[in-house]
Amino acid sequence: MAWLVLLGTLLCMPRGGLGSRDSEGFPPPAPHSCPHKCVCAADLVSCAGLGLQDVPAVLPAAAADLDLSHNAVQRLRPGWLTPLSRLRDLRLGHNELDVLGRGVFTNASGLRLLDLSSNALRALGRHDLDGLGALERLFLYNNRLAHLDEHAFHGLSALSHVYLGCNELVSFSFDHLHGLGATHLRTLDLSSNRLGRISVPELAALPAFLKNGLYLHNNPLPCDCRLYHLLQRWHQRGLSALRDFAREYTCLAFNVPMSRVRFFEHSRVFENCSAAPALGLERPEEQLHAQAGRSLRLYCNTSAPAVRIAWVSPENELLVAPGSRDGSIAVLADGSLAIGNVQQRHAGVFVCLATGPRLHHNQTHEYNVSVHLSRPEPEAFNTGFTTLLGCAVGLVLVLLYLFAPPCRGCCRCCRRACRCRRWPRTPSPLQELSAQSSVLSTTPPEAPSRKASVHKHVVFLEPGRRGLNGRVQLAVAEDFNLCNPVGLRLKAGSESASSTGSEGLMMT
Repeated sequence: MAWLVLLGTLLCMPRGGLGSRDSEGFPPPAPHSCPHKCVCAADLVSCAGLGLQDVPAVLPAAAADLDLSHNAVQRLRPGWLTPLSRLRDLRLGHNELDVLGRGVFTNASGLRLLDLSSNALRALGRHDLDGLGALERLFLYNNRLAHLDEHAFHGLSALSHVYLGCNELVSFSFDHLHGLGATHLRTLDLSSNRLGRISVPELAALPAFLKNGLYLHNNPLPCDCRLYHLLQRWHQRGLSALRDFAREYTCLAFNVPMSRVRFFEHSRVFENCSAAPALGLERPEEQLHAQAGRSLRLYCNTSAPAVRIAWVSPENELLVAPGSRDGSIAVLADGSLAIGNVQQRHAGVFVCLATGPRLHHNQTHEYNVSVHLSRPEPEAFNTGFTTLLGCAVGLVLVLLYLFAPPCRGCCRCCRRACRCRRWPRTPSPLQELSAQSSVLSTTPPEAPSRKASVHKHVVFLEPGRRGLNGRVQLAVAEDFNLCNPVGLRLKAGSESASSTGSEGLMMT
């Protein structure tokens, strides 16, 4: 039992007696760097609504999402984001920032989202956004922006959504978009500003996918005829920016702030506008019709050689070599777009974006592709052919009946069938004739010889008395023998008699 007591004593000894973590080379745990009163969870750091007047001096290096909104921050120090190499989303909305300054976003090359909304920014300088090469979404709405530098967004080549609504912008250059690259840009919100001067040709030259995401509502736009026709065409095409906010598109009728009228509801303002000057503003997309299951190839026609060509699919997917994500669309070496197996999902507007030293950045070429289903194969025998065949067969049968004499067996069968069947007796026109028919008859109806002739009556009436203009009328009684039409000719020849009181011939 002594060895059991010794073993228990060793197990109950403190860990320090056997060796500590420091002696084994393990570093002591680092102190937690979450700022005071902030909430830190994994790579999320939230310091929202704490009334902070400055950014915390120490922030967790693992932060990927930093929320500093709803505070009272007035300044951002240059290089304050240097330790945050993993930062992806930065929210600074609802603060008191009135200026940014150069170097504020240095070492923030991985940032994807930047929210600067609801601040007091009055201008955006050329270098205020330097270092944000990977930025995709920029929120600048609800500020006091009245001036944008000509190259304020220069270098933000990945920017896809820019929100500049609810500011004080008087003008905006759509010619170069203040440095924005049109390749990735999908949304440009300029609503609720003071835009009163807009270049209509610059608007018309924008790519189709950007027109669909260009918001200009609630601005004092001029009541210009060309602008009216351009926006009217966008509205008819169903562009979402026009369709969703049609009632909020207004213009100044008399260049007075209180004379705003709605573009699409007060058309009387544009009664005297001629559509002729607006026809050449917007180059219509080229219409293409493709058959489902077949191949299609689109070429990017530009006015000068292009250095780089990209495409935008109807699903707003940017297409560069080698092609789409699902592999159904390929971008070839010459810049053309090839679809090996056209499907219904390929229907829509394809936009070609060409860039080069002699090309403008927004030079585009648009194709509106319509996909039609394959037609079914024609049937081997159609209805017209079968109808013609039936008519031919019927004609042959009629000719055989008229010119080919029936066989004796057929006559026997026909005669037997005629005897067995009793035909309904209806008043015959021959019986309703006047006394003239009785005079012409040589044999009375009740004579026995009439029964031997199987009740056959053939009468040729006088042309003059029947008003037939010289034509002879043939009347056949209801008990005419249908089974023996030949016998009619023989008996008529043997039993005929001429009547002395008429010009016509009557046979019975």
